[in-house]
Amino acid sequence: MAAKDLLTCGKGVKPHGLRGELCIIWYADSPLLLQESARIYLRMPGRRPRAFNPEALREHQQRLLLQLEEITGRDQAEKWRGAEILADARDLPRADEDDVYLHELLGCRVYLESGEYLGMLQGFVPRKSGEVWQIIDEKGREILFSAEDDFIVHLDPGEKKAVISPPEGLLELYINQE
Repeated sequence: MAAKDLLTCGKGVKPHGLRGELCIIWYADSPLLLQESARIYLRMPGRRPRAFNPEALREHQQRLLLQLEEITGRDQAEKWRGAEILADARDLPRADEDDVYLHELLGCRVYLESGEYLGMLQGFVPRKSGEVWQIIDEKGREILFSAEDDFIVHLDPGEKKAVISPPEGLLELYINQE
């Protein structure tokens, strides 16, 4: 499995209980991927990803607890504290026609509603209520944009183009910093 085909979906926070459950932060919209996927991957910083089979998933105090077949005790789970949780892009369920996966948006040219070019979508910052886009303008400045439906006018991943209408004053925070 090439690491380039893997998408970051969450992070292991800490072990939970004695059976080896991992308390995780899940970045994707729905944790159902963990139940539907035959395999997920865990990767510690600087190491290669390792495949695991999801066994069970449950909610606990606004987080998720993930049980993996191969992890049977707290000591084993402790070794994965801080690991990235990854999924193979090919294992993702197909999105509805109007739905878009975040990885499909990377590299999109971002324009304002006026047609003015703003920059290139380089990454995402996950939040509980959605995500923040990291847009890099032509001068190399980072612009953080809250990707809420009200501010996104048009998305075309096939054309690698996004049109946004940011809230008043947002761009001035970044553009007028010189």
